Amino acid sequence: MLARPETYRCIECGLPYQANGFWYYHGEPERGPAYWTDRGILCSPECSLAHYRKRAAEGTLPQAPAPDPLEVQPIVPLSTGSRGYRNA
Repeated sequence: MLARPETYRCIECGLPYQANGFWYYHGEPERGPAYWTDRGILCSPECSLAHYRKRAAEGTLPQAPAPDPLEVQPIVPLSTGSRGYRNA
């Protein structure tokens, strides 16, 4: 069987989600990462600050908070009578 690549990794250092040293919201892995941005998750305060500094230097700081990357988005019908669906 082939090894499955990690779905989530720190975008700064590459540390896999749920590896030793990864920081979680309130210290609980089931509550998700403690740090994230619109570009992905971050494993620690150090990586969060490094990412912020990099984005500030690039002039690409986000203008609004990023949505929780692990939160499931509800499915909502596109319109009445439509067969299509979209994420809320």
